[in-house]
Amino acid sequence: MNHNEQRRALDRPHHECGVIGIYAPHEDVARMAFFGLYALQHRGQEAAGIAVADGQTIRLHKDVGLVAQVFTPHNLAPLPGHYAIGHTRYSTTGSSNARNAQPFLIETRHGPLAVAHNGNLVNAAEVRRGLLERGIGLSTSSDSEVITMMLAGAPGETWEERLQAAMPRWRGAYCLTLLTRDGVLAVRDPWGFHPLSVGRLPGGGHAAASETGALRTLGCEAIREIKPGEIVTLSNSALRVRQALPPAPALARCTFEHIYFSRPDSVWDGLTVQQVRVRLGEALAAEAPVDADLVIPVPDSSTPAAIGYARAAGLPYNDGFIKNRYIGRTFIQPTDSLRQQGVALKFLALEENLRGQRVIVIDDSIVRGNTSGPLVRLLRDAGAREVHLRITCPPIAHPCFMGVDMGNYQDLIAHRMTLDEMRDHIDCDSLHFLSLDGMLRAIGREGGYCNACFTGIYPLEVDVTQTKTGFEQALA
Repeated sequence: MNHNEQRRALDRPHHECGVIGIYAPHEDVARMAFFGLYALQHRGQEAAGIAVADGQTIRLHKDVGLVAQVFTPHNLAPLPGHYAIGHTRYSTTGSSNARNAQPFLIETRHGPLAVAHNGNLVNAAEVRRGLLERGIGLSTSSDSEVITMMLAGAPGETWEERLQAAMPRWRGAYCLTLLTRDGVLAVRDPWGFHPLSVGRLPGGGHAAASETGALRTLGCEAIREIKPGEIVTLSNSALRVRQALPPAPALARCTFEHIYFSRPDSVWDGLTVQQVRVRLGEALAAEAPVDADLVIPVPDSSTPAAIGYARAAGLPYNDGFIKNRYIGRTFIQPTDSLRQQGVALKFLALEENLRGQRVIVIDDSIVRGNTSGPLVRLLRDAGAREVHLRITCPPIAHPCFMGVDMGNYQDLIAHRMTLDEMRDHIDCDSLHFLSLDGMLRAIGREGGYCNACFTGIYPLEVDVTQTKTGFEQALA
């Protein structure tokens, strides 16, 4: 089992990445970017990179691995400057290898340019083909390089103008941080698929990041969400803001930021993720009550929802699983005998809390259906008398093309099976997914969200045959 196969065995959607951008005069911006990326590590564990500019030159260090594996004091020291961008990657277009690690750095006629990208262009094949037909060479299989090369050739006197000229040709999800020799730009697509925020640093300057938690880690104040279609420039002049494209008439924020991706302390669409997850649990308790003795979460993202369910149902909340938080983020592969243990490498059941109990298990999602059954078996082996599984979102029956790796149609258990078939496959006593209406009421928004993975109704026209590694063949 290679690394890609191992991560697919974990029944979770995977986000592409996290980005950060910093302007901090008289500070060690490389070290600041490191700690900002560390706060975004949950968004991607395949590769990491930091690029720093000093007004003349851009220097870059990136590699495959976790943030703490890629960076050391030794390789951060040669990255002096006032401006920095960083990236931590989970691949959605392009495979997991050093060639596709970000940021991308190129020399242009306007000076050096480095780009970090979170998201996925649904028209990546079309714009890539246009570059190749113009004789522009590409060295990776990532749509992020396509964005970089388009910017290098875009018309305009400033990078803001070049961005504004290129953005209408990009369809899909893109949160970008760009580094020039003397500035950092942050930009968000007009549909607002994924989060990007900006804040003021206490020592002067500003920072932008995929999540507000990373900005608070750096001590930022006056944090606000970058608006869909907006370009924010961080430089030694005042913060500059340009509405490059009008926000789309129907915004398409990713619901999964609330359900799973974002850290619970983050604020997304003006809502605290922790509180939304508590309300999701309360909505589940109203929709799917059952006689039981105990409510437990599948840690960690489901913990707030389990608290909300237990409170609404008037049932005790307790831990049922202990999670090894590091096993899923190692690049050392288990032996065959350990691999057969499956989820036992990542979770252990607490027999003292489970023996003889009728247990309600709260989880955030079921994607491929690979781990729910083994988790239920762990609970039964620990003595649980009944196991009732409750999921804080509707069934995921359609793949995502906007920057979330959920697999293809054939990978998704809810596309292949009915609810009863899933219950029997998982071997739980009952199974309930939160309804779409119940989920949206818990979030507190009637519209403005992308729910295509539940409904199959995409906010943009997509090619359903598109695959994550579709550009790999020519570069094999």
